[in-house]
Amino acid sequence: MPSATPSPAWDGRRPTTGTEPGATALLGWLTDPDAPRLCLVTGAPGSGKTALLGWLAAHGPRSGRTRRRPARVLVPLAGQSALGTAWAVADRLGVVAGTPGDLVGALATSEARPTGRAVLLLTDLHAAAEPDALARLVTELAEVGRVRLVVEARDDTPALAALRAGPRVAVVDLDGGPGPLDPVEEPARPLPDLSDPAAVCAADPLLVTTAYVTGSAPAGVPGTLDGPEPSGETADGHGGLRTAWMRAGQSLCRAQPPADRALVLLAALGDGADPRLRPTLAELAAGAPWRLRWARHRGDLTPPWPGPVTVLGAAGGPLEGTLLVGDRTGTVRLLREADAGSAGRLAHAVPGRITALAPAPDGTVLILDDRGRLHTVRGTTSRPPYLERLTEAVSATLARHPGTALAAIGGSVVVGDRLGSVHAFGLTGLHQAASHSGRVTAVAAVDSATPFVCSGGADGTVRLWTPGRDPVPEPLADRRSPVVSLHAAETPHGPLVAVAWGDGLVELYRPEGGPKLSFRPGPPVRAVAVTGSGSLLVGTDESLLCLAAKK
Repeated sequence: MPSATPSPAWDGRRPTTGTEPGATALLGWLTDPDAPRLCLVTGAPGSGKTALLGWLAAHGPRSGRTRRRPARVLVPLAGQSALGTAWAVADRLGVVAGTPGDLVGALATSEARPTGRAVLLLTDLHAAAEPDALARLVTELAEVGRVRLVVEARDDTPALAALRAGPRVAVVDLDGGPGPLDPVEEPARPLPDLSDPAAVCAADPLLVTTAYVTGSAPAGVPGTLDGPEPSGETADGHGGLRTAWMRAGQSLCRAQPPADRALVLLAALGDGADPRLRPTLAELAAGAPWRLRWARHRGDLTPPWPGPVTVLGAAGGPLEGTLLVGDRTGTVRLLREADAGSAGRLAHAVPGRITALAPAPDGTVLILDDRGRLHTVRGTTSRPPYLERLTEAVSATLARHPGTALAAIGGSVVVGDRLGSVHAFGLTGLHQAASHSGRVTAVAAVDSATPFVCSGGADGTVRLWTPGRDPVPEPLADRRSPVVSLHAAETPHGPLVAVAWGDGLVELYRPEGGPKLSFRPGPPVRAVAVTGSGSLLVGTDESLLCLAAKK
């Protein structure tokens, strides 16, 4: 299998001998705003194509220049499927994609900041496992304004010929003999037993992905695509490992220890999988920082999957130990925290989509709809008149000035808005803080010894604030990805803050000090919550997970 790594003789400062004209042409193409978005680097074997792209990936501005340039992302295609490539590109560009089509959509709709633009350098198309599918993906990506692509392949590659025939393509043709910096051929790596969880977790994840996609497997190994398989869900096959891998693939393909990969795979395993897999994966995941309490996925029957998750809430007071799970239709299901078993539905009449849930300590549930309006679902006990008046005042305010995020504690209702401000409506008056640049995407309120508000924004920051005081100047978190969801709670381990980011990462913070923990389920995360016991809930379009941090 060809390597994407140049020879040790290459110092990264100069292009490979004999490829200088090609290097000049590529740099000219990069700086020409009217140039085609796709550039093909072609040539005979040994002409230095892969080394040239390696040089371009590392080539920076001249010394003393501070001008930012778009990121250059090198992705080797040798031996890869279109799906594995899509996961690798998505991960490098900070988006989440379950399929190649998802990747194109995510890049087309994500915010195209100058720092968010990128040049994809794709090597060895001729050695890919699915060159035709990859050529189609390249063609679609070339239509996305956020990215430019350089694709390298040998002259005789049929998929390259199809790309060359496109209406808007630049071509850099290298013509020369082998040099000292040409890539070196590597022997093909053996495939792992795709039904062995230990082998799968320890193997090259992109190799595993290609094998699951194409059906490649050691012939005669029981349970593989070339051997006998039982019927039912295990015919996915491999006892359910393949289904779990496809569900969490983008997370699994990241560089990580086998124990962390085993945890992600365990969390993605459906209830119809081979019952021997779960204890084996749990043992393999013993070194991971999380323990999986339970997981519910699309298609699960015992107990049934609660449906796609758009919002989450962890209730206290009369609803202690109950989870609120809202879907895109506006239905809110009640689940038992212990095992995700059904505890009924929330009796409400909110039309349209729900964007936030805020269970109050007295059992009342406040709901924010997709128009930014407030709705109240009363609990089984009567509310004090002063809380009724507070809620009515907030509802009247949001009818004029819609909110984008919602939280509630004993005597306060907290609302975020599209301009970046957080408003705490309380019995002692209104307190406000201009916490974010752009829309507030989530707020949480913690009624601890020192009550505080936590907010997340489209600007990629998470900030803490105690109403009546100045906000904490330094953000609790700051990343180049928007905050999708956020929740905080007082737990036996102190206050905990869970944050879900737009790139699929979930993090658990301890504001009073202590290490943060992270987890990536694979699909886009829609909602997170922290329970009163300190467990972390993670909701996606097809899964609901409950994790506990190991002490």
